[in-house]
Amino acid sequence: MKKYSRFLLAVLLLLSVTIWACQPEETPPPAKPVVKQKLASPAQFEKAPVVEKDFRTIIINVAKENIPSVVHIQVTQQQEVVNPFSPFENNPFFRRFFDSPQTPRKFKRELKGIGTGMIIDEGGHILTNNHVVAGATQIEVILSNESRYQATVIGTDPKTDLAIIKVAATEKLPHVTFGDSDKVEVGEWVVAIGHPRGLDQTVTQGIISAKHRRGITDPTSYEDFLQTDAAINPGNSGGPLLNLDGQVIGVNSVIISQSGGYEGIGFAIPSNMALYIAKALMDSGKVERGWLGVSLQDVPFDKLKALKLETTKGAYVVEVVKGGPASRAGVKADDVILTMDGKDIEDSSTFRNLIAATSIGKEVTFGILRDGVMLSLTVKIGAPEDAVKAMTVSMKERLGVDVRPISENEIQKYGMDQGQGIAIKWLEPSGPMAKAGFEIDDLVMRVNNQPIDGVENFASLASALEPGKEAVMLVIDHRTGRSGYIKVEVR
Repeated sequence: MKKYSRFLLAVLLLLSVTIWACQPEETPPPAKPVVKQKLASPAQFEKAPVVEKDFRTIIINVAKENIPSVVHIQVTQQQEVVNPFSPFENNPFFRRFFDSPQTPRKFKRELKGIGTGMIIDEGGHILTNNHVVAGATQIEVILSNESRYQATVIGTDPKTDLAIIKVAATEKLPHVTFGDSDKVEVGEWVVAIGHPRGLDQTVTQGIISAKHRRGITDPTSYEDFLQTDAAINPGNSGGPLLNLDGQVIGVNSVIISQSGGYEGIGFAIPSNMALYIAKALMDSGKVERGWLGVSLQDVPFDKLKALKLETTKGAYVVEVVKGGPASRAGVKADDVILTMDGKDIEDSSTFRNLIAATSIGKEVTFGILRDGVMLSLTVKIGAPEDAVKAMTVSMKERLGVDVRPISENEIQKYGMDQGQGIAIKWLEPSGPMAKAGFEIDDLVMRVNNQPIDGVENFASLASALEPGKEAVMLVIDHRTGRSGYIKVEVR
């Protein structure tokens, strides 16, 4: 009986606990919503709270801040063009058919172009692309407030496709600020502002799709593009690519497109390169680049074993110019340059850009792999003038020629852009190029399909030609203006 009583007591106690546990709790008043900050790692608990960007308004703010500093550029060009009918003017059948008087050999035409630029200081200096203003006879700049100014060219740099123009404004002008393009990350949001197809103050957004794109336009130019999917179209050239802090991290320059319009692949010149070039152009109207005196390429994959390398990182030395800075320092063909002043070299383009941006006369230290042994060599960077002198000897020896830059008159005469080709100023009568039919004042535009952008570039390509082999050159005849390919046997 006692056992039964204790059992009933236990059951009653259990029921009372269950009933109490099931009673509804008093519902507290609704609390105000709390915005929680997302923390990426425990270390952030020790840091001050990070203010998140408001993505509802951030692009609005970037646009408002920078549109006044972005300008619309309208360019007028005069071109003298060879009349395509002039070769037939003495043909009686041609003249009878058209029943026309003798036609002029050349005629002038006026071309209009548009682009974008950004004001970079209160004094009215504007950064844009070289291809926007190259060969312009008149440049008009239109501000966002519809003010119009005539602009003058301060300096151009075809090798990076950058230019500085200037307007004479009486008031202080709004200007952009520059960010550090080296800190830009793939996937980072960016904003482009420009005048695509003449549509003023167009704002588009996207991300950084890739970094360090090279060989997009001209393999001999100094390229290190940021790739973006922000919508860029004809007319955007020279406009800013901005981060979400409103800082310029690139200059929109090139698109890859089958249709000629936006297809999601655009390229911008990094701000660090653009700012360096802009300052040089503003200081002296030109860019002086360091010269090493070597012919370079990326490390060939099929030579890794012979070079005793595990990766293709580095710059492979194909040829060394006799008497150049590298030659004097002891650099040899088949060396692989792995570091410069302790900084790793990713590839030949990276190394080439580093040398170009190094002050003339500065001594730098290379880490070089030669026959599996690491060496340290100190090289004094030379000047472009030294390059031309050293390589002129090679041009005369191998091709029997001396060359000069193309004049402004020739640019207008043949309808060319600045920075294209070279002109012949001397020929050895029995030399290879004279035998091939070249004449003084003929223009050379390409050598073995490599575009020529100046005397230094031509001299460099000429010094790398192999004796006994043929070089194919794209030539413009100075008499007729016609172009064609000529083969030259290198001696």
